[in-house]
Amino acid sequence: MDFTFSEEQQAAAEAAKGVFAGVAPDAVPSPALTPGAVAETYDRALWDRLADADLLSLLLDERYGGAGLDAVALCLVLRESARVLARVPLLESSAAAATVQAHGSAETASALLPGAARGETVLTVAAHGRTGHDPAELAVTARRDGGAWVLDGVQTAVPWAHDADVTLVPAHTGTGRTVLALVPRGHEGTVLAEQFSTSGERLGELRLESARFAAREVINAEGAWDGLRDLLATGTCALALGLGERVLRMTADYAGRREQFGHPIATFQAVAVQAADRYIDLRAMEATLWQAAWRIASGAPGALPTTGDVAVAKIWAAEGVRRVVQTAQHLHGGFGADVDYPLHRYHAWAKYLELSLGPAAAHEEALGDLLAAHPLA
Repeated sequence: MDFTFSEEQQAAAEAAKGVFAGVAPDAVPSPALTPGAVAETYDRALWDRLADADLLSLLLDERYGGAGLDAVALCLVLRESARVLARVPLLESSAAAATVQAHGSAETASALLPGAARGETVLTVAAHGRTGHDPAELAVTARRDGGAWVLDGVQTAVPWAHDADVTLVPAHTGTGRTVLALVPRGHEGTVLAEQFSTSGERLGELRLESARFAAREVINAEGAWDGLRDLLATGTCALALGLGERVLRMTADYAGRREQFGHPIATFQAVAVQAADRYIDLRAMEATLWQAAWRIASGAPGALPTTGDVAVAKIWAAEGVRRVVQTAQHLHGGFGADVDYPLHRYHAWAKYLELSLGPAAAHEEALGDLLAAHPLA
């Protein structure tokens, strides 16, 4: 097994490091200091810099102004973005654009993707269902009405919904299939309410009430939602890894400076053991992330479907990022809760990522179902 990154993937990561070098995490709006939403919109200046560096079009083909790279390259860039708490819809817009490219009509792709590559069109995905715990595709129904589709239902916690030009909404049909509706902001029959994440960002509750869509506005391809869901989940794991790595580095730096009884606390066995445990968590998160990203990028067959590798990555990421930030807060003591220090921001973002991934027990159950259906030889 060779996880060496290609030159193109490494170049994308280096470009991301250059763009994100100018982001100061302690300047990111704090949910502890701001009632309601921390900001009205995403970091548009940073978004423009990402567009100038061609990092918004990594997964798109050259004909749309893209680089033609894969999920591994995207995850490398997302990892760098999470280290500085970059407030941009990079994951959602990239994943949605890749889905439109792979499964949408030529007309729809030509209308949306060049703008998405330039950062002029922002896409997002409603992936959390009605409650945040049930499958997103079951929260909305889709039925045919002549040549159109009619959608009814509610999707909660839609990231960047108030900023996105188009939201991809999964919905189930009477035949048990899942379609993806491309819902423009302000579309007739839709209502968008304001919600807030633990990081203080604005989310949207999207309500569809007999909302009508032309056939070209609905992706009806088999497997489109499954692929999009796996890419979103794997990208979220990459965010969790980058955030966790930055938090552990902050903790190591602090423990090396902070002294008790005349010695740095990093020299105390209890501190070192806790930090070592979190390092193991991060390495497990990393290995399972690249396995899942590689399966998505390559389409290579395996003992289990790609969803199995994604489930393993989600198990480690959901629990690992929580353990990392909890240990960091513990080892920082009261200093970790100081709003003049950025750790509390990382804690709030980590909680949002953990909630987005869902409970590890649910992924373990899904993995068990896959193992039962695909017994290993």
